[in-house]
Amino acid sequence: MTQGFVDSCHSGEGDALAHGGRLQEAAARFGIARADWLDLSTGINPSGWPVPPVPASSWQRLPEDNDGLETAALDYYGCDALLPVAGSQAAIQALPWLRGPSRVALLAPAYAEHAAAWRAGGHQVTGVDALCGRQALAPRVDELVDGSDVLILVQPNNPTGLRFSHEQLLDWRRRLAERGGWLIVDEAFMDVTPEHSLAACCPQPGLMVLRSLGKFFGLAGARVGFVLAEPDLLARLRRRLGPWTLTGPARWVATQALCDQDWQLQTRAALVAAGQRLSDLLSRHGLPPAGGCALFSWVCDDRAEAIWVQLAGQGILTRLFREPPSLRFGLPGDEQAWQRLERALRGLG
Repeated sequence: MTQGFVDSCHSGEGDALAHGGRLQEAAARFGIARADWLDLSTGINPSGWPVPPVPASSWQRLPEDNDGLETAALDYYGCDALLPVAGSQAAIQALPWLRGPSRVALLAPAYAEHAAAWRAGGHQVTGVDALCGRQALAPRVDELVDGSDVLILVQPNNPTGLRFSHEQLLDWRRRLAERGGWLIVDEAFMDVTPEHSLAACCPQPGLMVLRSLGKFFGLAGARVGFVLAEPDLLARLRRRLGPWTLTGPARWVATQALCDQDWQLQTRAALVAAGQRLSDLLSRHGLPPAGGCALFSWVCDDRAEAIWVQLAGQGILTRLFREPPSLRFGLPGDEQAWQRLERALRGLG
């Protein structure tokens, strides 16, 4: 009964790439009501920004650009040019169509939608093994830069948590830009550690930074993201995406969340503590993380699929990867959820 769902969870299989959060399918496969699941599969902050009632006017009028969203985002990211998009996924799918056939280098494993989008756009994609650690990996990427037109990096990487220094990233950007190339940095999980972001370096030639309100703010359903880049590239991207890429309610909610500095400061501290607690909990039960960030821990283990099934049988959904065999654990949302996870881990065979 469970095998088809297990197979479909492996990245890259089927008609669409697999992602976390597929509770409807898990509930049907395992015969556990949707409300009874503990979903640790997404890496989304389980205690997201508290959304107040949305003004009725946001539903009744077409979205407008001069509603304060861009100003709030420019201030939050500390940059001079950006474009709101329907989640960073919208940009991931559109950017390959803004340049001719190119040689694209990216890490593997990483967020698989990047490679899929560039392949679909007719580009040559080369994956770089991301499992050897930053010190060993940086020279490999460095060798690829001069033979590539586009370098795509997720910072911190999903699921390994790997991150490169500003100096290294900006050197790669410079070398790519000299030949009309691009460095695309996906910072979906960066909000907990904004000091490591390249946002304040934008705009620069050849540099694109992707940000999202889905993970740190816990607003994945709003589908709000931003592209930070040079104005001329943003104008081309805007034309490609067309008008009204964000709904009026999503724009209103995003503006309020980006302006809530007190919540942001408190949440960063809480997530750092929760991330350490998760790492410690997994380690105590024989599953020491090989990587991760404040929002998730990544565990490499040859038993990954069996552990995934065993946890799912108890209504705990994690993210399963095939290569290498591994699991990504997101954060439990309250003390009851933490205790439930610990009981399940204690019972693993």
